[in-house]
Amino acid sequence: MRKLLLVLLTIGIISCNSTKKESNSKGEYSDIKIVGAMKSVMWKGELGSKIELDAILNKNGLYGIGPVSYLAGELLINDGQSYISKVTSDSTMTVEKSFDISAPFFVYANVGEWNEFELPSNIISVQDLEKFIDEKTTKRKRPFVFKLKGEVSTAIIHSQNLPEGTKVSSPDDAHQGQVNYNLTEEESEIVGFFSTEHQGVFTHHDSFVHMHLITKDEDKMGHLDELEIGNMKLYLPKK
Repeated sequence: MRKLLLVLLTIGIISCNSTKKESNSKGEYSDIKIVGAMKSVMWKGELGSKIELDAILNKNGLYGIGPVSYLAGELLINDGQSYISKVTSDSTMTVEKSFDISAPFFVYANVGEWNEFELPSNIISVQDLEKFIDEKTTKRKRPFVFKLKGEVSTAIIHSQNLPEGTKVSSPDDAHQGQVNYNLTEEESEIVGFFSTEHQGVFTHHDSFVHMHLITKDEDKMGHLDELEIGNMKLYLPKK
């Protein structure tokens, strides 16, 4: 009887360890943290807080992007500084520095050191950039955060501004109130996250990248929709 109990106990321990290892291998990344999902916001109307940004303890070299809860604005963490943009009119916005805010989905990472790359002259649009990054990182662990610094020739960014109390069950519902802003010849920084496996989670269904842009004067910040690259450099985390 003792031998039988010992065998059963051993099998149970092995089974628990196997299950734990399997669960830890799915959807978890040592250097990328993902909270909530874009598709849950867009299709299920899960607009409430899934993360309070001030609960992120390690802010050294911290980068992150997502919308404000209830789609009331846009969020960007750039090198440990958190920015919140909110619509004030069709042509103006406010950009505030604060961690006292929450998001319905959010992706973030800590990066200590970067490798700098010159962008070829034929890399101009978001689509060009996505393809270039994909080809350059085929042997790199994914997903990962990246950034760009320099001048954008033109860009279109938006900030969410969903009317309070709006029910959301589709992307069209979610984008009610959204305001687009046009930029021309602006010194800017762009923080982005790249993945071929997270469409609908932190990238749109038709893209491998999700990017937020902030101007050098910090007067404008939002989700990057369209881009014509001027003189910019690409930064990827050191392996």
